[in-house]
Amino acid sequence: MTLPPRVQLLIRLHIEGWCVRERYHQSFDCITDLSVAEPCPSLPAFARPGPSLPALARPSILRPSTRTRISDASLQIRNIAIIAHVDHGKTTLVSQLLRQARALRHGATGFLDTGIEAERGITILAKNTAVRWGETKINIVDTPGHADFGGEVERILRMVDGFLLLVDAAEGPMPQTRFVAGKALALGLVPIVVINKIDRQDAEPHRVHDEVLQLFLDLEASEEQFHCPFLYASSRQGIASKDLAVPGTDLVPLFETILETVPAPGGDPEGPFQMLISTLDYSSYLGRIGIGRIERGRVRVGETVALLPLGEAGPLGDAPYEQARVVKLFGFEGLERVEVPEAAAGEIVALAGLAGVEIGKTVTAPDHLDRLAGIAVEEPTISVDWKVNDSPFAGREGKYVTGRQVRERLYKELERNVALRVEDTDDPQVFTVSGRGELHLGILMETMRREGYEFQVSRPRIIPREGPDGALLEPYEELMIDCPEGYMGVVMEKLGPRRATLLDMRNPGVGTVRLRFKIPARGLLGYRSEFLTDTRGTGTMHHRFFDYGPWAGPISGRGRGVLVADREGVAVAFALFNLQERGTMFVKPGDAVYEGMIVGENARPGDIDVNPSKEKKLTNMRTTASDEMIILEPPRQITLELALEYIEDDELIEVTPHSVRLRKHALGATERRKLARTQRAAEE
Repeated sequence: MTLPPRVQLLIRLHIEGWCVRERYHQSFDCITDLSVAEPCPSLPAFARPGPSLPALARPSILRPSTRTRISDASLQIRNIAIIAHVDHGKTTLVSQLLRQARALRHGATGFLDTGIEAERGITILAKNTAVRWGETKINIVDTPGHADFGGEVERILRMVDGFLLLVDAAEGPMPQTRFVAGKALALGLVPIVVINKIDRQDAEPHRVHDEVLQLFLDLEASEEQFHCPFLYASSRQGIASKDLAVPGTDLVPLFETILETVPAPGGDPEGPFQMLISTLDYSSYLGRIGIGRIERGRVRVGETVALLPLGEAGPLGDAPYEQARVVKLFGFEGLERVEVPEAAAGEIVALAGLAGVEIGKTVTAPDHLDRLAGIAVEEPTISVDWKVNDSPFAGREGKYVTGRQVRERLYKELERNVALRVEDTDDPQVFTVSGRGELHLGILMETMRREGYEFQVSRPRIIPREGPDGALLEPYEELMIDCPEGYMGVVMEKLGPRRATLLDMRNPGVGTVRLRFKIPARGLLGYRSEFLTDTRGTGTMHHRFFDYGPWAGPISGRGRGVLVADREGVAVAFALFNLQERGTMFVKPGDAVYEGMIVGENARPGDIDVNPSKEKKLTNMRTTASDEMIILEPPRQITLELALEYIEDDELIEVTPHSVRLRKHALGATERRKLARTQRAAEE
């Protein structure tokens, strides 16, 4: 039987291990497109192996079947992380690496960030991916760039042997660059510096090159780490070059540098199995999934393993442990998680079937109970009170509103978020939640809000410590500000009362100045919105945890009061028109309000009780004067980040799936006056 040319081509591709999806054009009787599909079913009985398909005849969009290549015994492995400051191009670079290594399905974009990450333009959770380059599999981890999510970076560094340090060719090393690079160098990881965005008009790669070397000196890098390779790249264009004078055409120099510089993972593949859990995932079908790098030995599907409790490194002794069976074993290929029958030392895999798996636990062979060192993550610096929503509008929008439901969700977050802390209080409706920063806690609030939870949040407060001599210590932040020269005076004037100390000032000569401060964490609360107003939106600020220092003394809070609704109702345009002369409104006509809800900001110090639902009195008297036209200014949009910075100690944020409201802790005006008198008497 003679088969059509189309069928012969498909059979040959299947025989050689290619997985394809065809698009058949009826008019021309030929294949117009082939793209990667899932592993194909078995071949028909009449199919027989034919001559090998020449390499030139293979369409460029095809790649070998993932299942046939994952178990190649001769495969080399490299594990590498990409770390940098926020918005320096990490995710874009990973997407280009996937695209040029042909690890993407036909039509895939390659971008890893989804949901809240894509909306905000930042990476929040570290993500695993892998590409093939020749006979080497490169496991790549895309890490967050914001200091508030440093806990993600700290535990991911235990999975890799080297890292790409991505630095903007114009901005140079930023606070998060110093923070993450210091931890990676301390672990002895091999660095590769990539100066990115060389296509920017204000790029100065030579200056940035010297700044990175100075950074390595400050971080006490070893001689081998100091003499690391430098590459110059544009992740948006997908090019890299080892020499700035020779323009790059693709990312081949970067792939070659990774293979030459990053060592292969150590560990005896024939020894007893040992693995440290670095991150978690969840499947409604498989339950918890532990992800980490195999430090020693091999693991196979169906084997029995031991899950050791958290503790010091070394033999477990007589301590109890959990035994479980590996139900599923997954490796990473491109953006996909693929099922594999076994994996050896050095590979990054995901294990399913371990019910009690947690981050930092060790999985070993049952006859070799050796525990690995756990994952050390820096302690939180700020905390908030997480309360059940008890406002008059409670339960109108949310699906989960009770204290039990909120508590279960918060403690569930601890399974993945290692930098978070949750504590119960004397009040069963209030929980203390501690994190690394306002953004860290704000992302958790936004996530729970989208899941249908209702709750209230207090003003963030710092977590002090007691020094060796009994003195009170508070956390300090390193603040980096870039702003036009004309706004330098107002910035320094506003930071003075916030107890900031100027550490460094640089003027690159392009009309902007870079200021570096050491400031108490309390001093940054509420400053971002004020900074954007002072610099007319032209300035940028970044900060990271610096260290603990002596208590800086009292810091003044918000300089203006608020407008508080004195009754429940619906805001009307007539009332808002008269109130907008007193300040800035937070509500618009038609918004529901209740007594104690903050509806605007007063132009002067002190709070004012107002009636935003007051309507115009109507009479049967006729007048020659026509009604004046009501023109309202647009209200200020309240977001979670703005609300966390804005509120004072006697105020709360009401968070629901569809609304973010500000309110007083005590809703009644009489109760608030009594509390104010009591507070003044206590201060005297």
